[in-house]
Formats: sequence, structure tokens, C-alpha cells
Amino acid sequence: MWDRPHLLRLVAAILVGISVLLLGYSTLRYALQLPIFRLRTVQLTNAPQQVDLIQLNQLVTRTVGGSFFTVDLEQTRRAFEQLPWVRKVSVRRHFPWSLEVTLEEQVPMARWNDTALVNTYGEVFAGQSRLPLPDFFGQPDTSAEVAGMYATLSRQLAVLQRSISRINLSPRFAWQVQLDNGMQLELGREQVQQRMARFVAVYPYSIATMARKVNHVDLRYRNGFAASQLNGAGRPGGAKVETRRNSVSRA
Repeated sequence: MWDRPHLLRLVAAILVGISVLLLGYSTLRYALQLPIFRLRTVQLTNAPQQVDLIQLNQLVTRTVGGSFFTVDLEQTRRAFEQLPWVRKVSVRRHFPWSLEVTLEEQVPMARWNDTALVNTYGEVFAGQSRLPLPDFFGQPDTSAEVAGMYATLSRQLAVLQRSISRINLSPRFAWQVQLDNGMQLELGREQVQQRMARFVAVYPYSIATMARKVNHVDLRYRNGFAASQLNGAGRPGGAKVETRRNSVSRA
């Protein structure tokens, strides 16, 4: 090898190249750690409405560190998303020493099974609210389905100026709705929207004009419904009115 100058030059060039790379890496690493690039501030793009500012400051002090170049954005994002009432977080660098954080807070749509809340995406999250929210009840992993049905039926009821205070999806996947006036509607498992449309169509001309207050309507009939009062046990009782094909009979 010593009698081959071209090989010696090649080895020397490789060694020089490696030395330059190592020197450049060391210099870059040193520059990245310079105090001038150390993170100093975390800027929020929007003022939190639900997120506790004390918890937010504690999180920043505990988890956000390093320099502008070395901070782990993904780890920082996950840390912020662990805060109560935070749904989604976006984190990006803001040269030369800041992080810009955008918080998307949870917007409660309803209470879920008396233990949690449902947001406007139909997702369950931990939290409590003093807002006058409707109550959703359902099986695990059905919150989005319940939220979708609530939105659909609410649009149908809008013409009656009525709203839903409670909607329930039973273990047998049957739907039950309670209106803001206390009236309960049994909608069953099939043709739920069609049954609600039937209720909306006849309500002003039959149920609303009955002499005795109706607080339970069973719409699970093919061509009509049964309207009645509930007794103290929560079961239909008293005078019962049933309509079939636009005819009315008293039992």
C-alpha cells in the first residue's frame, strides 16, 4: 500500500472527511446548546376558557425544556393533551427561543351515563359542567351514535319548539327520548326517524289537545302510537289513548 500513492491519497481524503464531519457535528451540537437558543417562553395562540392556568403553568415548568432546536415537539404535544378539558394540541417552534401552542378545548354537548361528558364530536371525556346539558345514556363505544341520533331527532323536534333533555340507547339498542316538558317517547330499534316524524306530524292535533296530560308516548306501532300517563312506578297507567290510521279509540 505504501508504494501506491493513489491509495494513500484516498485514505488521507477519507480521514480528513471524517475529521471534518466530526468537527462539524461537535460545533453544531455546541451551538445548539448555547444559552441564546434556550427556550424562554411558551406562547398560547388563544386564551383558554376551561383549562386551568395553574395546571398549565405547572406543566410548562415540569415538562418543557431544552433549546429551540432540541425540544421534543411530539412529547410536548402529548404532555399538553393530558390536561383536563384539552382535546387536541398543536405545537411549533417560534424562532429564536419560543414555542407556539394552540389548544383545542373540549366543548361539552351532553352528560354521559352520569359519569363523564360528551363533546361535539361525540367523544367521551372526563369532566363536569354546570351548563344545562342533556343527558346521554348508552353502551360503551356508542357515544358517537347517540350524539348523531340526538342531533337528527333535535332537528325534527325543532318545528314543535321542543328539545331533548334525555336520550337513551338501551342494551338491546332501542331508543328512548325524554323531552324538555317531561314527555317520554318510546322509539324502538327500527325506523326511528320515521316514528319521530309521525309524532311531530300528529302532536299539535292530537296529543297536545288531549284533556289529560300525556307524559308517555309509545311510537313502536306500525301505523300509530299509544299515548298515556305514567304512574308512580314510571309505567304507563290511567287513561290510555291509542291512535291507529288516524282513528282514535279509548281503552
